[in-house]
Formats: sequence, C-alpha cells, structure tokens
Amino acid sequence: MSDMNQDIVDKYTKVCICKAINKSTMKKVIAEGADTLEKVRKATGAGSGSCGGRRCTPKILELLEESEQLHS
Repeated sequence: MSDMNQDIVDKYTKVCICKAINKSTMKKVIAEGADTLEKVRKATGAGSGSCGGRRCTPKILELLEESEQLHS
C-alpha cells in the first residue's frame, strides 16, 4: 500500500474506540516524542474511556513497537 493510501486508512482506523482517537493521531504523537504508553495516553486521552484502555492498550503498544523498530 502506498504511503498516501496508508495515511487515508490511518485517519479512519480507530485505535481508541471510546475516545474516537484514530491511528493517524497516535502515530503523530509517537513521532513527536511520546515514546511510552503513559506519554501516548497523556497526549491523546486514550485509555481514559469506559473500557479503561482494555481495547486500545495492545494497539498502542504495537504502534510503539513499530516506531521503535523503524528508528533502530
């Protein structure tokens, strides 16, 4: 998938369903330096919805791992 198509998909892919936070937003805060789960949660509000982060935490950790691999 091209980068442009991936960007479009990321805008519509919800990582945190409770707070309606998309993958694009998560990637942006990670790129801006939120390199831990706590920092991502603080920057986005993810994990503070009704599920308490049970749905989004694994997805956030996966994005953090992907980012770490890209920068290694």
